[in-house]
Amino acid sequence: MKKLCAVALAGLMAFQAAPAGARPVSYPQGWTFMQMNEADANWLHLHYTTDPRTSIGLKIENQGYGDHIFVGGQYNRLLKRWNAPSSQANTYLKLGLGVADGDFNQNQNQNITKAAGFVRFAADWETRRWFTSADMNVYAREGKTMTAQKARLGVAPYVADFGALHTWLMVEGRWTQNRDADQGEDAFTITPLVRIFKGSTLLEAGYSSNNEPLFNFVYRF
Repeated sequence: MKKLCAVALAGLMAFQAAPAGARPVSYPQGWTFMQMNEADANWLHLHYTTDPRTSIGLKIENQGYGDHIFVGGQYNRLLKRWNAPSSQANTYLKLGLGVADGDFNQNQNQNITKAAGFVRFAADWETRRWFTSADMNVYAREGKTMTAQKARLGVAPYVADFGALHTWLMVEGRWTQNRDADQGEDAFTITPLVRIFKGSTLLEAGYSSNNEPLFNFVYRF
């Protein structure tokens, strides 16, 4: 029994210091800064974890949904976590509410502010060698919506010790569906990327099939 508890504790410590760096809930009273630059979305997110399952914060995002910027609050909730001696799985709910400002009717040079928000569901499963995740986002502003789904598969070329530099090789598939004809067409992209992290800092870099760079940065403090 003592041996099993020791193994489980060691596994949990490894996961807390590893890809957990990209997750929307950290440790109570901890802050997290996220900067994401993906194929069709760029955003900044600063959040504060109030308890082991909840964080709240501010999000500023260019969603790629026309020429506009979303600014609002975001609520993150850890729905369920499964811990095992050699793996961990998580599900999350993310809710956002705020305003979007910009030229909604493209090429008319009209800056308009409208109410906007999103609902996002995310899940991941990982061992110290393998990583998988899935994410679905529904973004809406004044009755018009865009949905985006993405999934990742990753492998660690080596298994690093606790506190060492960790490296993951990943591939991401992303499918975006625009429900407003004047805001663009549906799109599917594939992005190979590299994730590295150590301690409280995480970096990701890649290049997508539609010739867009990916660069993500996460720091916990």
